[in-house]
Amino acid sequence: MKKLARSGLLIVASLGVLSACAYGSEDSSGDDGNSSGETVEDSGEEAEEGSGGQSGGKVSIPIVADPTFNPWHPNAYAESNVVNRVLFSGLTKPGEDLVPSPSLAESWETSEDELEWTFQLREDVLWHDGETFDSEDVSYTFNEIVLNEELGANGASFFGDVEEVVVDDEFTVTFKLSNPVAALPAYLGFNSEILPEHIFNGEDPWDLSSFNKDNAVGTGPFKMSTYTSGQSVVLERNDDYFGETALLDEVEYKVLADSNTHVAQILSGELSIFSLEDTASIERIEQQDGVDVYPRETTQFYWLSLNQEHEKYQEPLVRQAMTHAINRENIIDTVLQGYGTIADHGISPALEEYYRDDVETLAYDPDEAVSLMSEAGWEQNDNGVFEKDGETFDINFEIGIQGDLEQIAQLIQQYLIEVGFNVELQTMEWNTMIDQVVINRDYDVTLNWWRYASDPDLQPYIHSENAGSGNNIPGYQNEEMDQLLEAGAQTSDMSERQEIYNQAQELMATEQPYNFLWYPQEAQVKVDALQGVPDLAFGDSLHYINEWYLEQ
Repeated sequence: MKKLARSGLLIVASLGVLSACAYGSEDSSGDDGNSSGETVEDSGEEAEEGSGGQSGGKVSIPIVADPTFNPWHPNAYAESNVVNRVLFSGLTKPGEDLVPSPSLAESWETSEDELEWTFQLREDVLWHDGETFDSEDVSYTFNEIVLNEELGANGASFFGDVEEVVVDDEFTVTFKLSNPVAALPAYLGFNSEILPEHIFNGEDPWDLSSFNKDNAVGTGPFKMSTYTSGQSVVLERNDDYFGETALLDEVEYKVLADSNTHVAQILSGELSIFSLEDTASIERIEQQDGVDVYPRETTQFYWLSLNQEHEKYQEPLVRQAMTHAINRENIIDTVLQGYGTIADHGISPALEEYYRDDVETLAYDPDEAVSLMSEAGWEQNDNGVFEKDGETFDINFEIGIQGDLEQIAQLIQQYLIEVGFNVELQTMEWNTMIDQVVINRDYDVTLNWWRYASDPDLQPYIHSENAGSGNNIPGYQNEEMDQLLEAGAQTSDMSERQEIYNQAQELMATEQPYNFLWYPQEAQVKVDALQGVPDLAFGDSLHYINEWYLEQ
């Protein structure tokens, strides 16, 4: 017997009104997280072309490095995601209320024990080369790439409980799970786009440079036009798109590593929209006619990652001391221009049904930092540097250059030095950082952020199984945390999930698996002429790029 699942009731457990966000309407189900008996289906109704807008024109979007046109490639991160979300499609996508919405899958349902999720696929989808999309593409993407542990696909840790994807018929697939995963449809809409089996079958998915770095074939509303490494990617409208045909003619991604250039070019009319990384420019932008800044809540947190393969970072007292040493509020007020809230754990305020603001707070307290280090056996020597058994506490602080990360890192370096850490800051090009830190885990301490699906399940980032690989960058391992994360992921009951994640947040605040810094509020910069962009964070709004238009 099948239990029909309404998108969002099992997935984000009836988030309700996200009043802290400009994300849209109230979920009126009044459900406690159990199935409503209603299937998730695409209405099949498409808005009339234009929706009041104008056809034609081009938008320009900055990216900080050359992209990889393959959402599962180990090198595909922020600069690639914003392109791949337009070139490719996933089975689902974030709805305008953040609840998973149909995309390549028009409906889905789960079994009574929640160990099987069956997706009914659209039958009218064509790849950009004219081939028909079907179940074999979904099966290949997951069985041959995502679930192949030897490949180490980016994002595979979201699908650790998926055993296999079975082809039921040409347009029906079933995900078979080892444990219930309440967030599965949410994960399927988060950097989980489907690849074409007819191109990849028999090929090494990472070495197929003719696709990954040249001429990708997707199912999205725009398709490849031109790509010049180090300069730009231009996509043109896909007139055979299965959804509402895009209004714009082209989408251009300009490779611009310097965030100051982003600001200069949107003020000069050379760019159209982006998420501002350097909020110091907000006042300057707001003074310019024809451009504005829009605050957007996100499921995101910034962090320091201490490589816990190194023994000195395995001690929670040391991690707590480092958080106490950093004046996060000052960084938020100065560098972020107030666009952020101090983070004590990984669950964002955007998930208001789960977020707790009353856990133990590691406030800025340099004296407490020194005290905790002493408790951990580190005393300040004559030079004021922490020392134990003749060894000073040296930190090689390694970051990639993007947005305001370098400015933030310089302040953090200063705060850590002031209490007694010996910190050397090393900056590197973004893709070099991805290769060294993320892929090879060859680092000491680093600074970055996670943006995650609209669900509180943080297993990919914190669970022990993902230490040394996946998205658990610090290599944190804790059995109690694992048990809480597993329990939260496997139940769909709202009250049960809330209690579980309450405990998980308390443990995160104490353990500091990451040194949690803040939850940023996105500063989305957009020219006034660009309309049709939903009230979502920039990355989510790209799923609706076919609705964007330029006022004439």
